[in-house]
Amino acid sequence: MGLFDAIDVTGSGLSAERLRMDVTAENLANAQTTKDASGQPYRRKEVVLQQAGTSSSFGTVLQNAMGGTSAVRGVQVAGIVQDSTPLKRIYDPGHPDADKNGYVTMPNVNTVTEMTDLISSSRAYEADVTAMQTAKQMFTKTLDILR
Repeated sequence: MGLFDAIDVTGSGLSAERLRMDVTAENLANAQTTKDASGQPYRRKEVVLQQAGTSSSFGTVLQNAMGGTSAVRGVQVAGIVQDSTPLKRIYDPGHPDADKNGYVTMPNVNTVTEMTDLISSSRAYEADVTAMQTAKQMFTKTLDILR
């Protein structure tokens, strides 16, 4: 593991968690959107994260460790996908988007779930910041020892 690998790994985590917070904020902002640009109700989005790098088998990790190269590359965003849970239908005959029976199709966004995701990504972001600060302190102490 190189000198700056820890900072690279935590940096990738910071980017991923920031994206998760952005997507969660978008979901919360559209929790009542009954028509998007395509005329359909908004569908909740989720961020899919995966380990960065191509292979994570034990043999590859061991071989990289024996060769002095680092197999640790952090996390990367595999994609942003739409949640396939069914949309909610509520009875509101006065709503401008109500059908002929008075039902409105609402987005599949649950504000409690979104707030939980927001807290989770916020805590993960804080953990990444703490890890980065710790690595920085270790580098500083190492430089102090070498003086």
